[in-house]
Amino acid sequence: MGGIGLKIERIETPRLYLRGFTKEDARFAISIWNDPEMGQYLADPALGEIDPEYLKEIEGLGENERCCYLISESKQDGQKIGTCSFIPDKDGLVYDIAYCVHKNYWRRGYATEMVQGMVEYARRRGAKKITVVVDKENAGSNAVVRKLGFTVAGESAYRKRGTQRMCSDYKYELVL
Repeated sequence: MGGIGLKIERIETPRLYLRGFTKEDARFAISIWNDPEMGQYLADPALGEIDPEYLKEIEGLGENERCCYLISESKQDGQKIGTCSFIPDKDGLVYDIAYCVHKNYWRRGYATEMVQGMVEYARRRGAKKITVVVDKENAGSNAVVRKLGFTVAGESAYRKRGTQRMCSDYKYELVL
C-alpha cells in the first residue's frame, strides 16, 4: 500500500466517531449487511443463520490489508450507527468508499455525515477523487451522494450473491 496506511485512529464528525473495525463488531456488521431490508441494495445475501466460517471472515475485516473497514458510533452515547469503508488505489489518489446505516438511524443525516467525514479524511491525505457505487433503486443513498456533489461516472450490473437477482448500480465520483 505504499505508506497510505489503512489503519486509522478515528475520524471525527459533528455527531460521530468513525473508528477501526474490531472482531467484536462482526455481529453488528452482519446484522446490517445480511438483513433483508437493510442489506437490500448490497451484494451480500440475506442470512437466516450465521455460518461460523462467515462469522470468522467478518471478524477478521479489521486486519484487511486492502480495505479499511470502520464502525460509526454516536459521540453522545457510543451506540453503533453503521459501517463504512475505504479502498484507496495504490497511489492514494482515488478512494473508493462504501457505507451503511442501521435502520434504527435512517433519515437522520448519518449517511451524509459519514460520507463527508470519509471525503475530508481522504482529501487531507492527498486524494484527488472519491468513488462510490450505489444501487440505482436506492433512492436515499443516491440522494446523499448527489447532495454532496458526486456525479454519475458510469453504470454496472451484478448478480446478488447466492441469488438469481440482477442489480444495477451507478458509479459516482467526486473530484477533489
